[in-house]
Amino acid sequence: MEPVVLKAPAGIDARLGWDPAVTPHDRKRILARGIIGARLGIDPASVRLEREPPTTFGHHTRLIASVDGKELPLVVTVAEFRAATVVAVSDHGIRVGIDLRDMHPDADLRAAIRSHSRLWEGSTDLDYLNHWTRVQAVLAADGRGMRVRPELVVLDQGGTRGWTPDRPTRYHIVDLSRNAYVITLAYAAGNAEDSRPDGALKRR
Repeated sequence: MEPVVLKAPAGIDARLGWDPAVTPHDRKRILARGIIGARLGIDPASVRLEREPPTTFGHHTRLIASVDGKELPLVVTVAEFRAATVVAVSDHGIRVGIDLRDMHPDADLRAAIRSHSRLWEGSTDLDYLNHWTRVQAVLAADGRGMRVRPELVVLDQGGTRGWTPDRPTRYHIVDLSRNAYVITLAYAAGNAEDSRPDGALKRR
């Protein structure tokens, strides 16, 4: 797998990897270790990654990184779609959400997107897909997942900011799309404890 470096905002490093021969478990760890190794100037093999256990139904997309038993002050966020994975590593003071899709969603996904996205008449499948990835990235950054319906997410006219009506945080939205993949990053400065569902920072 040859990782692709994505041009992310300051404080965030992101890479895309695609390889159907590599499991999702291994893809995200290879990408995360590579990012952290480059970011800290250390051997990627020295980085240990553990998945944060869920505090509510479902699973979290974040990994906890440590070196020599010491947890690193970094947040690892993951998005996966079919044989592709995107990993972002950010400072704890930044809330991050990512969404990843390819350019050819199947019929079920197209139907789901159109049922939740209210766009103008004449919008193309790509318009819907771009809108959907923005919404999903905001939901991922928000951290409540399925507890917030996609249609409740508000985007500004240019699709560069997004938020949920019941929270004050306004997320910047950045297009990181590469090759045949639509990749959207949502981010905002905030307290590290607020960036995880229910303030759960610990795992073991």
